[in-house]
Amino acid sequence: MYALLRPLLFRLSPEKAHHLTFNLLELPGATLLSGGARPPKDAAVEVMGLRFPGPVGLAAGMDKDAKHVDALGRIGFGFVEVGTLTPVAQPGNERPRLFRLKPDRALINRMGFNNGGVHAAVERLKRRSPGIIVGGNIGKNKATPNEQAIDDYVKCFEALHDVVDYFVVNVSSPNTPGLRELQEKGPLLAILSKLKAMADQRVRGSEDQKMRPRPILLKIAPDLTNEQLDDIVAVVKESGIAGVIATNTTISRDGLRTPKAEVDAMGAGGVSGAPVRKRSTDVVKYLRERLPRPVVIIGVGGIDSAEAAMEKLEAGADLVQVYTGLVYEGPALLKRINQAYVRYRNLSFRA
Repeated sequence: MYALLRPLLFRLSPEKAHHLTFNLLELPGATLLSGGARPPKDAAVEVMGLRFPGPVGLAAGMDKDAKHVDALGRIGFGFVEVGTLTPVAQPGNERPRLFRLKPDRALINRMGFNNGGVHAAVERLKRRSPGIIVGGNIGKNKATPNEQAIDDYVKCFEALHDVVDYFVVNVSSPNTPGLRELQEKGPLLAILSKLKAMADQRVRGSEDQKMRPRPILLKIAPDLTNEQLDDIVAVVKESGIAGVIATNTTISRDGLRTPKAEVDAMGAGGVSGAPVRKRSTDVVKYLRERLPRPVVIIGVGGIDSAEAAMEKLEAGADLVQVYTGLVYEGPALLKRINQAYVRYRNLSFRA
């Protein structure tokens, strides 16, 4: 069904098509018509002390305001990462800010953390159905100087703590001026150590003996050098966070098939989709060699097939996320990945 719908959606601007598609998912029968399906029971996986219904999640940026979590669970996602959320609502960058690179099966976006604010998302998440894992991807407001960024992350952490299952610290979007400077070792360690201490304190102050600290993950850019990745490894170990999401969008324009003049006309922004696949897999592999389990790695970037998903898992990822692949392939992609994951795991057990 999505294969028939996609040409019509691609006649619309990417942002209009995005909102229309997500609204259609809320209609009765949308799961069946879309080609999606809930993950099979034998696709469930335990990571970070959480039981994920399936190994494939929705990357942050698509359901920024937590409006469609239940519908996304129905079409095959094992987890949904909402956000990036900021303490105060902000409109993001001026439109147009989302572009298709069809020959590359890619997107360019410079959304700029457009969202309705963390507190509005909290109210929606209070009403979500149980069963699907939800991550809270948090960032700073554009107007907040980097020197005060930690305050924004703390505010989002406090607001979301009781309504999400894990957190993601986003310091790697290329679309908020100066944000990537927070990937430097000093400021990054300060932010992560503060949030980890808060998570631990929540447990110590709770009367629930079964409560565990909310896992905290760091989302990094694919454009980091090996030396910068080594700093990330050191920060993860020193802060004690649960792991890393590799990777965000890239600022590189190398190797694109779309004519350069068209790409240049689109302007600034991060590239996602097939062009990021190899680099993100390389980063996953590099990190896994230096961060043995139980440190968690979630692989994201260029996953538009079951083969691409398995590539990330074989490189060392524990889970995967999709974003652009969903635009080009639709919900049937999730079914294919879930089925491939079950086969992959069965073969691993037999071996």
